[in-house]
Amino acid sequence: MAFLDSSVVNIALPAIQHKLHSDAAATQWIVNAYMLLLSALVLIGGSAADLYGRRRIFVLGIAVFAAASIACGLSPNIETLIVSRAVQGVGAALLTPSSLAMLGATFDEHERSQAIGIWAGAGALMLAAGPPLGGWLVDQVSWRAIFLLNVPLALAATGLALRFACESSDPHAKQLDWSGAVTVAIGLAAITWGLSAIPAAGVRDKTVLAALGAGTGFVALFVAIEARLHEWAMMPLGLYRSRNFSTTNALTLLLYFALGGALYYLPFGLIRLGGYSATQAGSALLPFALIMGFGASFAGSLTDRLGPRLLLTIGPIIAGCGLALLAVVDLRQPFWVGVLPSIVLLGVGMSITVPPLTSTVMAAAGKVHAGIASGVNNAVARIAGLLAVAALGAVLFASFSHDLVGTTPSQANEAMNAVMSGQSGVQEQAAAAFERALRTVMLVTAACAALAGLIGWLGIEPNGADGS
Repeated sequence: MAFLDSSVVNIALPAIQHKLHSDAAATQWIVNAYMLLLSALVLIGGSAADLYGRRRIFVLGIAVFAAASIACGLSPNIETLIVSRAVQGVGAALLTPSSLAMLGATFDEHERSQAIGIWAGAGALMLAAGPPLGGWLVDQVSWRAIFLLNVPLALAATGLALRFACESSDPHAKQLDWSGAVTVAIGLAAITWGLSAIPAAGVRDKTVLAALGAGTGFVALFVAIEARLHEWAMMPLGLYRSRNFSTTNALTLLLYFALGGALYYLPFGLIRLGGYSATQAGSALLPFALIMGFGASFAGSLTDRLGPRLLLTIGPIIAGCGLALLAVVDLRQPFWVGVLPSIVLLGVGMSITVPPLTSTVMAAAGKVHAGIASGVNNAVARIAGLLAVAALGAVLFASFSHDLVGTTPSQANEAMNAVMSGQSGVQEQAAAAFERALRTVMLVTAACAALAGLIGWLGIEPNGADGS
């Protein structure tokens, strides 16, 4: 069962920032809190499903996710919303890996492909319908409705799981790697907080530097813990002996950094600069979802014919071209001549990349470790999105404050918050500075995507074989 995902929340962020009177840094944590817990715990969620039962963990995850969604929808202030989103991330970390594993255990070999196809189709449908639906709910009802809509979906998913899914577990499942999960969560949280605090405190602030240093230290400690645990680790470092596995995860980190950052900041540009409504901004992303949904199977057949190396080079570069185009187009132009060509290029590039990326990751790890390899790559993609929002927020502010001549950092931060939250009486100089800053952000994402393509060409084995 698919739920309204982060792209829907991104569409609602301008309205949430305006209604809850939050600043840009706090608004980032609406996304970051969710992504942080999901990224850190998704591998633990998969191990818990194998150990304690896939259906049991799935239903528990649904319950946590639904309760947190209600709390999100009823949040009276930004602090409550951020905490509720963090709990929602815990629920998603439990239900996401267990859902597919539950399907595999419930259906026999002849029915399994059809069941997984339905599962993937539901996800693709929600990916396509989510942003326009979310935008319509924001415009016609309230931003709170995008969270409360998860409740009936959760009830339906629970009913289907209890009625049709059988319980299953893995008798050889490993114990949960809590030390690794907690350590990486603290490290990512400290780094993310440090990056998001730069606009308000400055890059030389002692607290910011301490947070970034502590975060780096905890990430290093996480690597040491995983090395000591060997095969019992939630992220076995032995997988990185494969050249293809290391390369594809580096490519994933860069490409999903670019995608996550672009999809977070683009709605602010469409709504605050282009004059789009939330519905229109959500609909602007519809071509991306449709191309991803329909193009994946075509790209999969190309992988068999051309091999992954070429596609993992061309795909990210095409996506980078789309992001670069977003940096130069005027968002006030009609959608068909302004935003659409960029979104189409981004969708084509991603649809070319994703199938060979997934297959190469799993092939590099071998059949025994294919599941954990896919999980690690999924976690890397989510971590990339988490870091993108915070790091590109610092880039956005640096560019904005540079163009807003004659202001202190605190005044620049206040002016940027006014633009992003849609306050009345925003100065023309501030709006122009925000537009230039947004272009800078898009250029950075384009460069990251292009670098991902270069890494694909240099690092992936020409024949797609395991390069260990």
